[in-house]
Formats: sequence, C-alpha cells, structure tokens
Amino acid sequence: MIKGDIAKHAEQLLMAREPFVHATVVRASRPTSVRPGDSAIVRADGSIEGFVGGACAQESVRLYAARALETDEALLLRLVPGDDDPDAEGDDRPGVVVARNPCLSGGSLEIFLDPQLPAARLVIVGDTPIAHALDDVARAAGYDVARGGPGEVEPAIGDTAVVVASHGNGEELALVRALEAGVPYVALVASPKRGADVRASLHVDDALRDAIHTPAGLDIGARRPPEVAIAILAELVGQRTVPPRAAVPASTTAIDPVCGMEVVAADATIHLDVAGRRLYFCCDGCRATYADQHAGELRAG
Repeated sequence: MIKGDIAKHAEQLLMAREPFVHATVVRASRPTSVRPGDSAIVRADGSIEGFVGGACAQESVRLYAARALETDEALLLRLVPGDDDPDAEGDDRPGVVVARNPCLSGGSLEIFLDPQLPAARLVIVGDTPIAHALDDVARAAGYDVARGGPGEVEPAIGDTAVVVASHGNGEELALVRALEAGVPYVALVASPKRGADVRASLHVDDALRDAIHTPAGLDIGARRPPEVAIAILAELVGQRTVPPRAAVPASTTAIDPVCGMEVVAADATIHLDVAGRRLYFCCDGCRATYADQHAGELRAG
C-alpha cells in the first residue's frame, strides 16, 4: 500500500495522467540500509521520490522501472552484489529479473516494481445518443473518456482516439484537429455518403484524409446507439496501433565506463559532460573515479 507523502504524490500524478512506477522493497538481506516496506515513486524521466536503497540500488531501480513502464508489466527485481554472491544465481520464474549490481556493498534486495500508466484517452465530440452510448461503453472498457460538444473538448497529442458523433455540428474542425494532433484512431459517425462528403471537404493531406474511419465502427449490422457504440469500440480495439493504455517512449541506456553497469541515460542519472559528450554513472564513486583517471582530459575540456 502506498502511504504518506508517497501516496499524495501518486494521487497527483494519477490526476495529471503522468505515468510512474511504484517501487516497494519486499525483502532485504544484511548489510543494507533499507527495510521491507520502504517505497518510492519512479517517474518516466527517471526521478525518484522516496527510498529503496542507496545510489547504486537506485540506478538499477531507475533502469528496470523504465522497462516496466515500456512494457506495462509489473516485475520483481532482485538486486545482488555480484557474480560471487550466493544469491546471484539466475531466477527463471516469470516476472522475476535478477540484476547483478557491481557497486552494492553487500546484501541483496528484492523490489517490486508496479507500473502505473494512465488509461488511454478517448475523446468523443458530440451530445448525441450514440455519443452518450459510446461514453458508457468506453468507460466500462477502462478508457479515460472526455466528451463534449464541438469546441468543448479538444483532441491532443497522446490521445488514443477521437470519435466525432455530432451529426453535422462542427465535424470538420474536430476531425482536422484530431488528424493534425496525430491521433491514431479518428472516426466520424455518419452514413457512407455523408462520411465521404465530409472527408472530401477537409483541407488536409490525402494521407490524413484517408485515415478517417467512416462510417465509424465495424460493419456488424448495428442499428441502435448502444450497438453502434459497441461496433465503434470493437474497431478501435482492433487497431493494433492503438494501445489499451497510454504509451511511454522507450528509454535510452548507457554503460558506466568505470564499473560497466547499465544505467538509464537520463538527466536524473549521475552524469559528467566530457568533450562534448555525456557519460553516465551508477554512483558518485564511479564518477569520482573516472574524474581522477581522466583529470587531464577534463581540464582540457
């Protein structure tokens, strides 16, 4: 359970639709400074609030938290000091990852990483019976729905889908804004003839115009608004480019030039700028070692 200030921060991130990972220590063997139950929030930019271990442990948590966000799958991270540690044997259980951290001073850790991604956002433009029915069906399917009349809701970059069901009211502008925002699924509720006419009237590139789904939904013989809503949602789900939850860009990694540990190449990671390039480290100790070994190069830079 997320408690205290961590819980408040998690609630704020959820409200802001910002992805994060909740990291919780579930096992710690001595010597170590953490205890089972200690927790932290790891944001997509790599920043960490809370405590799940020292600098070296944090870098491993940062790396595997980024991977958990990319896959939207929880995992149990086992951190062990190195190849000679008896706990460093491989673990082939599903959902378990063993990371050999050369900088740990001793003691292994097990940390549960639980990704929290916002639900995919579906924008519904219109106040028609079909718009209301789609609102209900999509919420039941776990989508974050924003619905309103033309001009009341705006498509945005990162939205999963925009469905225009306003029956002629402000359709063109809503469709153009959704297409220009790069929304992967854009649909218009209309008859085949009217849908074709609206598509042809849009002042956008042909490739964007052709991306509009109209009539919206799979052709399953739907007639009543709830049936049409189900057909639309079925077509949306069937688009492989549309994720069920908001997507997180893949992280970039780097290798600590001192200890060889893999770390996330992010501003939150300990780093050093050398001769126009940035090096990343697992801890201040490795950065200090590199600085001592390359003092001349650093002075020249």
